[in-house]
Amino acid sequence: WVVAALSGVLIFTTVVDIVGSLLVVVSVFKNRKLRNSGNAFVVSLALADLVVALYPYPLVLFAIFHNGWTLGEMHCKVSGFVMGLSVIGSIFNITAIAINRYCYICHSFAYDKVYSCWNTMLYVCLIWLLTIIATVPNFFVGSLEYDPRIYSCTFVQTASSYYTIVVVVIHFIVPISIVSFCYLRIWILVIHVKRRVKSETKPGLKPSDFRNFLTMFVVFVIFAFCWAPLNFIGLAVAINPLEMGPKIPEWLFIVSYFMAYFNSCLNAIIYGLLNQNFRKEYKQILMSLWMPRIFYQETSKGGTDGQRSKPSPALNNNDQVKTDTL
Repeated sequence: WVVAALSGVLIFTTVVDIVGSLLVVVSVFKNRKLRNSGNAFVVSLALADLVVALYPYPLVLFAIFHNGWTLGEMHCKVSGFVMGLSVIGSIFNITAIAINRYCYICHSFAYDKVYSCWNTMLYVCLIWLLTIIATVPNFFVGSLEYDPRIYSCTFVQTASSYYTIVVVVIHFIVPISIVSFCYLRIWILVIHVKRRVKSETKPGLKPSDFRNFLTMFVVFVIFAFCWAPLNFIGLAVAINPLEMGPKIPEWLFIVSYFMAYFNSCLNAIIYGLLNQNFRKEYKQILMSLWMPRIFYQETSKGGTDGQRSKPSPALNNNDQVKTDTL
């Protein structure tokens, strides 16, 4: 029943991941109102989620069904490398989104210059360059191996204690700290504005800007929740492998890994639940599968309606454009 449960979770994750990530990418390119600097990182994050569902996850399912790895060493190494690209690319993109939100809300006067179209594309390319640089050392350390407990070719935490510590610190703890700082500063500003608006009649943050920030904050919290157990297990084992290694229950290790796998399908769901513009595009795209004319005839209102105020750079909702307060 354990194998059946694992395969069921992974099949669901793979299907939802592929469909959801494609919906996010198509939604942004289809709706002009969603084509902005902030959503460039959202698309990049969706691609990081998508790539792991197209190659590593199907191979893991194949290994589950065959009760072992039968696809050879090359597929094992490539699968582990692609999975590493997805994981590191995700956390780097989430970090970039948090910095983008911080600049937009806390340093709005400099935002247009810092996040011009060309600068944003440069940032996205830099993210993936750093992701590749961060993943390549796995080949030299020999940390990409098949783990029969999770039927996956992935990063082996016991390959090198020092390398595992470096990976957890640089690829998880440091990015999480940066994201936490950015969102903490935003929350402080939001609370300050809310208190000021209660005592004054000056306009505050628009509801759309607050919901945009809240959506990406939820994405970050869920990512941290899903990946924290695996990273802390790896850190504990790396610091004291002889003592901590035998104390980690196998079921806890397996659950932590599949929690991390499951995270890749959640971002698109969060956008659909919390963002009106994405939800509307999801519906139109899915309806177009049955009625293809809709896809070509429906031009998104966001692309034709004039905007009276500057659009939020990430996850812009179809809210009123007048300056409302929180």
